[in-house]
Amino acid sequence: MATVHHWTGLEARALRLALRMSVRAFAEHLGVGVRTVSKWEKLLTVTEPRPDTQAILDTALARADAAVHLRFEVNLSEAGRLTSGLNRRVIVTGPRAWEYESWTDDLDRVVIALSCQNFAFADTLLNRWLVRFKPLELDDKGLYLFARSTALLGDLRRDRGAVIGPLSAQHSYADARSVFTQLDIPRRVAQLDLSLAVVAEMSDKLEIAARQYETLTVDDRLSRRDRARARLWVGTALSKDGNHDYAARVMLAATREFEDLGEVDDWSVAHQKLALAHRGVGQLDQALHFIGIARSTGMTESPMQRVRLDTAHGHILLSDPATRDDGLRVLDDAAKLAAKVGLSHQLRSIESIRTMTEGAIGPRRR
Repeated sequence: MATVHHWTGLEARALRLALRMSVRAFAEHLGVGVRTVSKWEKLLTVTEPRPDTQAILDTALARADAAVHLRFEVNLSEAGRLTSGLNRRVIVTGPRAWEYESWTDDLDRVVIALSCQNFAFADTLLNRWLVRFKPLELDDKGLYLFARSTALLGDLRRDRGAVIGPLSAQHSYADARSVFTQLDIPRRVAQLDLSLAVVAEMSDKLEIAARQYETLTVDDRLSRRDRARARLWVGTALSKDGNHDYAARVMLAATREFEDLGEVDDWSVAHQKLALAHRGVGQLDQALHFIGIARSTGMTESPMQRVRLDTAHGHILLSDPATRDDGLRVLDDAAKLAAKVGLSHQLRSIESIRTMTEGAIGPRRR
């Protein structure tokens, strides 16, 4: 419950608003004059109630229920920041314990929203906190939540296709990495190194990305699962760069690691990547075999994964003239879903596959 060590007009006004009383009703509630309450409202931190009135305010707050206490702390937090630039005494200089709990709960909701590609909701939740607090007013716990929020904002921007620039995944990841470095949390720093390598790959800096991934496959700061992901993404970068045979061997090793760890979703994604590597060397039977496994075990409730699976499947089907029309239909469906949920990077990939196909075989028959 909230407590006040020394009341001023600012705290008194915050309590009145929390009780949802008019100035007259609040004065009657406390047993003081309306003019006294009006003076508090006008002068805020430059006026202080008399000692006997301080005790009355203490009692009024102590008798209030939990909902009033919560509103009181919100009012104080907001009022404290509003008056801080006026050289007044600020009662609330940073978040309270309940705010940390709410922030943590919101970040859990962001993770779920991002898994469903509900970008608008995730963006609203993140900016609620990133706009509300500045790093300088936060303690270590607050800084941790701020850095985690910034990293999740990077995930959101990456999934939306904003890869580089001042409002991009790369910028958010770099900011979050800086805070986690300040907090001396090596695991989080390494995870952001992994995210920055993904950004390099998405920016077509394939050789740089592959080197970064290779370094992270043996980085003890990362969990075994994250090291396996780095190994898988080494193969992805190699495959995109045309080194399909070696990429398939690297991916197969990552697939076995995911199997040992019991990571079903990662195991499915690895089969999708393997399918594309085999397509790259013309082994279409193997490619269809692996994409079949991925499609039967993947996280199909996630729009992002459905788009990725359909894009890979369509790409493989396009490689055989006999299944070209089927491949184009699959890509059309993937493009519609990508456009619906705002996956611009995937849309660009689909368009690139179509362009390459038309260049190699000719335009689609209508």
